[in-house]
Amino acid sequence: MKDTKKINSEEGINKLVELVSELRDPINGCPWDLKQTHLSLLPYVLEEAYEVAHAIRENNPNELKEELGDLLLQIILHAQIAKEKNLFDLADIIEVITTKLIRRHPHVFQTKAKVSMKEVEDSWEEIKHKERPINNSKTPISDRLKLKIKTQPSIKGALIISKKASKNGLEWEKCDEIWNKLYEELEELKDALKANKSSDAEAEIGDVLFTLINIGRWYEISVDEGLAKSNQRFLERLAYIEKHIDGELHTESKKKLQKYWKLAKICLNH
Repeated sequence: MKDTKKINSEEGINKLVELVSELRDPINGCPWDLKQTHLSLLPYVLEEAYEVAHAIRENNPNELKEELGDLLLQIILHAQIAKEKNLFDLADIIEVITTKLIRRHPHVFQTKAKVSMKEVEDSWEEIKHKERPINNSKTPISDRLKLKIKTQPSIKGALIISKKASKNGLEWEKCDEIWNKLYEELEELKDALKANKSSDAEAEIGDVLFTLINIGRWYEISVDEGLAKSNQRFLERLAYIEKHIDGELHTESKKKLQKYWKLAKICLNH
């Protein structure tokens, strides 16, 4: 049964590759697909990745299956475009990631040694450094961090920086010190806003967020997941208010909106 499923999966991939190739056929293909480039498809790659993340957060297997398929389509589209330019194809992509996985897991594919999670993480970082050496640099840690975060969202980038700094000794000794830092940054933000200095305020609100991300790291709380859940709670409360108020929200009094906001929190249990 296992072998049959594997064959069917391979056939399915091959069929999808063939379909994408037909969509990109210069004579009989789809005008929209033919027009696409790596750059024009960029928003769709990001959109599909976020939709995969949403399906995971919603714990919806059927939605996850569909969204992973959409993301896979993006990969195959990019592979087809590259193949047409004689750059690489899907087989090359698979070979690169397969080789990388084997290289970065010597404890599994070479030594067969039993290792701890920390040893795996340390080995992973060491191997990555060898893959992308930074020669003759007086600032190797910051240089590697710049490379690592350049394609990351700001929250993720801040967390990467925070973790690396902590590993290299730039860490608070007590959690109270982080809270004091947060209060300090909040006061500086208030001062910048009172002085009507927008550029300073922008820098200070960044410092506040960076400190909050450090607090999340300290307590092993995902800031990104926390924010995503806050967004969802807000939308659920907003939907509750819309259902219980006749007419447009902006025509209602602030007092009435606040009343229904409190009711939404009670009824939705958040």
